[in-house]
Amino acid sequence: MSAPSPTAVPSFRSRIGCDARSGYYAAPRRYRLHLALSSPRCLRIAVTHSLLGLDDTLPVTLLPVVPDAPDGGHEALRPLYEASSHQHPGPAAAPVLSDTWTGTIVSTHAPDILRDLARRFRGDGPDLFPRGAEEAVEGIGRLCEQDITASAQCAGEPDVDSAVRDTALATLLDALDGLERRLACQEYVLGGEPTLADVELWVTLVQLDTVHRHHLDAAAVHSITGHPHLWAYAKRLAAHPAFGSHLDLDGIARRHHAHCRGMEAAGAAVQIVDWAACVRG
Repeated sequence: MSAPSPTAVPSFRSRIGCDARSGYYAAPRRYRLHLALSSPRCLRIAVTHSLLGLDDTLPVTLLPVVPDAPDGGHEALRPLYEASSHQHPGPAAAPVLSDTWTGTIVSTHAPDILRDLARRFRGDGPDLFPRGAEEAVEGIGRLCEQDITASAQCAGEPDVDSAVRDTALATLLDALDGLERRLACQEYVLGGEPTLADVELWVTLVQLDTVHRHHLDAAAVHSITGHPHLWAYAKRLAAHPAFGSHLDLDGIARRHHAHCRGMEAAGAAVQIVDWAACVRG
């Protein structure tokens, strides 16, 4: 399985406020995003940035798909980390939202960055974090993190008891079943319009297919494929430029191989989605 994330260091968690009294406020071109698209956290931010049409308002610097510092961080981010926290412990990890006025970091916390993009930099883009839907959006985020990603990792872990793996796979399939029922009767996961929940789910599905299935057996992967509405939804979003244009399949594979500690299983041969074809289409 994948190695523990190199981002397990103290994070910067300032927020973007409504106006100048907030300190950090949404001024055009004041901030910059630093992203490595092979990282699921960064991919979510890149997709959200594109959905909101923020290219001219909030520039993006792309980082190497595999961190290039010996400690698992990015060499290009080290000056920002040092300027923000003298002798900062741990790697200079992405994502980073930096303040170009001060040359320091505003936030490295992806969920906060996503919500601030949606609420403070929305412009003419869709309302990705609508008022009143906060709990529903965050519920999908927990479902993706715990019932899909963590369960897929556990189900593919060869060193745990088989009963534990079976329970994890059952949890994963139950989560996919619930999403299948939702998407059988609505266009997006929370209804008729896209939200941050769709960004969260789509990136989770990309990771499930391009990373986690490599450690699952073929029977498990075939069970995962048995959700036609869910995977049709994933393909449809991949064909949208705001999603598919950021999908670096080679980068995801290189990042996975750089950090993976587990054995490849039979499920590696059972591709769920031809992502490259979706993007080309």
